[in-house]
Amino acid sequence: MLKVAIIGAGAISTAHIESYLQFPERCRIVAISDIYEEKALSRIEQFKLEAKAVSDYKELLSEDIDIISICTPPYTHAPLAVAFLEAGKHVIVEKPMASSLEECDLMNEAARKSGKVLSVIAQNRFKTPMMKLKSVLDSGLMGKILHAQVDSFWWRGHCYYDLWWRGTWEKEGGGCTLNHAVHHIDALLWMMGRPSEVQAFMTNVSHDNAEVEDLSIGMLRYSDGALAQVTSSVVHHGEEQQLIFQGAKARVSTPWKIKASTSMANGFPEPNPLLEQELQRYYDALPEVVYEGHAGQIDNVLTAIETGQPVLIDGISGRQTLELIVGIYKSASTGQLVQFPLSPDDPFYTRSGMQTCAIHFYEKKTSVENFTDQSITTGSSYK
Repeated sequence: MLKVAIIGAGAISTAHIESYLQFPERCRIVAISDIYEEKALSRIEQFKLEAKAVSDYKELLSEDIDIISICTPPYTHAPLAVAFLEAGKHVIVEKPMASSLEECDLMNEAARKSGKVLSVIAQNRFKTPMMKLKSVLDSGLMGKILHAQVDSFWWRGHCYYDLWWRGTWEKEGGGCTLNHAVHHIDALLWMMGRPSEVQAFMTNVSHDNAEVEDLSIGMLRYSDGALAQVTSSVVHHGEEQQLIFQGAKARVSTPWKIKASTSMANGFPEPNPLLEQELQRYYDALPEVVYEGHAGQIDNVLTAIETGQPVLIDGISGRQTLELIVGIYKSASTGQLVQFPLSPDDPFYTRSGMQTCAIHFYEKKTSVENFTDQSITTGSSYK
């Protein structure tokens, strides 16, 4: 029986708690830590847990705990993860992995030295439509990927950035590109790999209580000539989200849709129903995901600990996602075409460098310690 502690009792912690509770024969939550101890106590009461509440996470470093779920603001991820890895705990850390590439490297080094699991939450990979789409792309049935379109459309009200740690480069580490589109960027990299360069723009059009962007567009070029575009937003009503991949033979997407064409004698398109049917049969034959979202990723981590198998999403993968996001920020802030990889001597490699070099759109005007505990949106179902 693996013992679990949750660090941070905010809204996203419920996804972790609910997921662990799906595996009562494999793990048990024994502690919840939050700087506001009453929030930890509230979570314990809410889920009727036999766990203790602590305000200082350091109390848990020497305790007999196997897995730590880090659900705190991004700027705290690295010191928490490193401390618990060095204490011999496995670590699951919420997105984004950290506030800088330097911090990612410290986390990965701590994981390497300790031999413990480090997994970065990217729960959308553990959804049936996303898993199936990945398999379709890997099958090669639609030919070489020529273009990808990623629409990470969310909507957040003005007061969203009133929360004390949000909306600053220092504590949140960025805006919608980092904290909302991170899931879609992770999926793009999983499916297509890292681009060779990016040109990007960003702006803040609706949230003058935040230093960070609320809208960005990144244009990506791959070494084989393929292009991709990523739009990250918290100003889109309806929150429609999609990934579209245009192959040489067909187009597929999540939400699932197929279109395939062949050329007429004059070069204009005509439908290719045979390929569409073949793609649909392949898609339908793929298995459903047993545990979706956070539960799927936690199941994956539990299995890795139990069997020694690698996790699907490790710290290297989490760092690759952040590197693309940092590249978007660098390009949008400097107007430069940014090439990958980014080196440790890059001004945007460190958190202090990001704070200094990234565009500050506005100064944060209001700050509240906590919001009323309400439900949050964590992404489309991609059906």
